[in-house]
Amino acid sequence: MADSADRVLTVPNALSVVRLLCVPVFAWVLLGRHAYLAAGSILAALGATDWVDGYVARHFDQVSTLGKVLDPVADRVLVATAVVAGTVSGAIPVWLCVVVGVREAAVSGAVALLGALGAPRIDVVWAGKAGTLALMFAFPLFLAGHSGASWHGVTEVLAWLFCIPGLVLAWTAAAAYVPAARRAYAQARLPAVP
Repeated sequence: MADSADRVLTVPNALSVVRLLCVPVFAWVLLGRHAYLAAGSILAALGATDWVDGYVARHFDQVSTLGKVLDPVADRVLVATAVVAGTVSGAIPVWLCVVVGVREAAVSGAVALLGALGAPRIDVVWAGKAGTLALMFAFPLFLAGHSGASWHGVTEVLAWLFCIPGLVLAWTAAAAYVPAARRAYAQARLPAVP
């Protein structure tokens, strides 16, 4: 029987694939239809699946090697699309797009480079997951605040209350990845034991 980590067809992996497939739908609703509230709702639902798939993977023994790669990739794609589309739509400030974009590019680039060098995969840290969750609350709230609804002022305040801690946690996680990346790089450089 195959090791459970080698499984591909799992509920968490299916949720990550659905999250990836729905990213273009979110972008079309926001940029093509200019439906800020609907786009914010889609984004919130997609962000929620990130925590659902993690919970299911851990509590129902569905952690897989593919899932450990697919989940963070889906997170990065969703966050990058949300912040860029949100900025293009005018709902998210340009400076916030730059701060989030630089962090996402640095982490994604480091992961890709380490993978190309044959380094072991770096596990996601709690601060990174919490930062992503906070930002995934903030971005839909920014979109809702931009919708012109009568309660837009409240949603914008709530967006900043999630955004600032989310940024702090995301950058804290990025800093925590530096020593882990150095260790992974060192392991990749070790000669193979015969």
